[in-house]
Amino acid sequence: MVPLIGFIVLVIDLYIWVVIASAILSWLIAFNVVNTSNRFVYTLADMLYRVTEPALRPIRSILPNLGGIDISPVILILFLLFIRDVVLLGWILPAVA
Repeated sequence: MVPLIGFIVLVIDLYIWVVIASAILSWLIAFNVVNTSNRFVYTLADMLYRVTEPALRPIRSILPNLGGIDISPVILILFLLFIRDVVLLGWILPAVA
């Protein structure tokens, strides 16, 4: 059971980094630092959008309009950290001790 929990924690950590990369790339595209007419940038942005949007869409539907500021990645990261630290690791640490 411990290796399964360790694998789930690893997947959550990797997904957090994907959410961060998606947010940073969206800022770079919004401020015209990178151009989506570049095929690599477009492919990367599309892949990150497809991976993160199913988790971010329900959060965005609940949040009120904040005038162009999207804090849904922050809320998703906090939720994932809660799941990782409290639910998974909080459950396994008393079992190991």
